[in-house]
This record gives sequence, structure tokens and C-alpha cells, in this order.
Amino acid sequence: MFETLLLNFLFLLVPVVIFLIFFENRPYASHGKVLVLLSAVSMILCISMPIQLSIGFIVDLRYIPFLIVALYGGYRNVFLLYIILNLYRLYVGGEGTMQSFLFSTTMMVIVPYYSAKFLKLSSKGRILWAAIASFLTTGFYLLTLSFAKGALNKQFWILVLNALTTYVIFMVILMILIEKIIANMKNRDRIMQSERLKVVSELAASVSHEIRNPLTVTSGFLQLLNKSKTIGPEEMQYVELSLQELKRAEKIVSDYLSFAKPQSENMVYSDMSTELEYTKNVIMPYASIHKVRVEFHFNNSLQKHYDRNQVQQCLINLYKNGIEAMRDKGGGTLSIDISEKKQNIVIRIQDTGVGMTREEISRLGKPYYSTKEEGTGLGMLMVYSTVDKLKGFIEVESEKGKGTTFLITIPT
Repeated sequence: MFETLLLNFLFLLVPVVIFLIFFENRPYASHGKVLVLLSAVSMILCISMPIQLSIGFIVDLRYIPFLIVALYGGYRNVFLLYIILNLYRLYVGGEGTMQSFLFSTTMMVIVPYYSAKFLKLSSKGRILWAAIASFLTTGFYLLTLSFAKGALNKQFWILVLNALTTYVIFMVILMILIEKIIANMKNRDRIMQSERLKVVSELAASVSHEIRNPLTVTSGFLQLLNKSKTIGPEEMQYVELSLQELKRAEKIVSDYLSFAKPQSENMVYSDMSTELEYTKNVIMPYASIHKVRVEFHFNNSLQKHYDRNQVQQCLINLYKNGIEAMRDKGGGTLSIDISEKKQNIVIRIQDTGVGMTREEISRLGKPYYSTKEEGTGLGMLMVYSTVDKLKGFIEVESEKGKGTTFLITIPT
């Protein structure tokens, strides 16, 4: 029995190892499908090699991967796993098939309902709640067994104790491994993002000024040429097009300059109230044009050293993106909430726009990636660069058709 138990645990560990080796670096969008596939294989193996008990019961660890997918993946991912589980259990046959169907259906209905709340918990919180879910579901399953068993003897209560302990311990071990993988992926992405921002910042500091000078001179001569009366209409059109392209080039150079190191003359030690009030007033006309209502709340007493210009530009970029996300929906509400939590300044910017997919969220802040057709991606890159210099971090929550929330946490 002990050897079969260890074999079942191996069936649970192998998918984790396979994901770590082959799928960790894949795009986020494919992680759900991979999670379901590997969990299905794990469940099938556990059902195929159950633990035979002397009192006549057959148990296995099939519901651990089912629980994990239900908590992390919600209804959409666990439904396919639910179908695979019951089809294979029907194929295996024997006593308990109906009981397995009823129990898995109950789990299918209840557990994924809490997926959204589960994902918002901290890493330790998710491990704790997964252990509690494992304890409760296993306890419920054993309770249904007690009705089938009738008389509850000493051997049955030993089974209850061992099963509860085994399920909870194995669930905790797997959850620790999964949360460690998630933490490593986030840390890797954060390091790669910091390296990208560093490269862009160094490139901006070394190149932008040199490019801007000849652009300014060329623009000046073209403006003089534009006033000349000796050139024809066709040549005048070429001059105007050249001026437009120069303005666009100067804008891109200006965006690059915003990645330069903070300037000493712009450094302040403040609670950000001045910058937030200023940026709100700047963006109000733009919001009115697009029929967007702005809600503003400020409740912060903490202070921080920062470059005033960079923080203002960072906030304006986020406000502007939020307003433009609501443009296609004919308006909406932009909520700006600034508060303090422990020793952190927390800036929450929420819109009711078109929203983003997980794949789009994962690519935010990368050079030249934008969800807008006319966008360069430098605006969001500048936002991530500014927050990175403040030793802060950005969390993004979004749902297609419902809107996006940016949560910026800046330690003081």
C-alpha cells in the first residue's frame, strides 16, 4: 500500500517537473491548456493505479490535480478535466462509479466559484486555502463513504485520519512547488523587464540629444522654406509632409528622453498630491471630449523622493490610455484613487474600457508593443521605467469588455 501511495504521489509530481522543463517559458495564454492536459494525465494514472485497502475500499489521489485546476483555472479549464475524469472512471467501471460522478459534480459546481477570490490571495494564502479545500472535500467524500459503509468500525476511522492527512500533506507540497514556479516566473520577468528598461535608458541618454539637434536645425530650415514664394504647390506639399514627419520624429525622441536618469533639478520630496492634482487638471479636457467622467480620491500622508516631471508624465500616460480605452464604448468612468498601505503609496487607476487579454497584459511595458494601432509602446515603457526607478511595482487586472485596473505600489 505504501509503495502505491508513493507511486500516486509520483504521478502528481511528474506533471510539475514536465511543466518546469518544457513549458515554463511558453506564453501565458498557453499555460491553461498545458495545466489541464498534464492534470488529466496525472488523474488517469492515479485512477489506473489505486491504493487497495484491506477493508475493501479503493482510494487514489485523483482529486488533488482536479482541485488545483479548479482553483487556478476556474470553470473554463476545470470543465474539460471534469469530462475526462468521469469518462475514464466510467471506462474503468466497478463499484463507486456513480458516487465518483456525484462527488466530482459537486466539486465542479462549488470549488471554481471561488477561483477569482483564490487568485487574489497572497502566495501563503493560496497554499493555506488549497489545504483547507483539500481537507473539506476529502472529508465530504469520506462522509459519503460512511453512508455506503453503514457500520463505522475502527478501521474506517483509521482510513479517515490517514486519508485526510495524506491529501492535505500532498496538496501542501504540490502547492508550495507551484507557487515557487509562479514566483520564479514573476522574478524572471521582472529582471528581464529591468534589463530592457536599463538598455532603453542608456540608449536614450546617449543618442537622443545627438539626434534632436540635427532634427531641430532641419525643421527650422524647412519652416523658412515653407514661407518661400519661389517654390510651387507640389514642392510646398513635400515641405509640409517633411515637417509633419519631423514633428513625429521629435515626439519619438522626446519619448526616449523621458527614459533618461532623474534630473536633480526636478527631484522633490513629497506626498505626490501636487503632481496628482496637476495631472488630473491636465487630463480633464481630454476626458470631457471623450465623454469620460473622472473620479478622484486622495488619502495619503507618506512622502517619497522622485523626479516630478517623470511622475507627471507617467500618470498622464496611464490616464490617457484609460480614456482612450473607453473611446470606442462612447465614454465611461476613470477612477483615480491614491491611498497608503503600511509604508507604501498605492495608486489605483481604473477604467471601464475595452479591457485586455492575459497575453496583452503580459506584453505591457515591452518596447514597441501597443494595443493601439497608432501607438509606439513607448508610453507604457516609460510608465514601467518610472515605477522601476521608484523601486515600485505594477499589477494589472483586466477583463475583455469590462475594463482595466492598474495598481501601482511605491515603497517609502
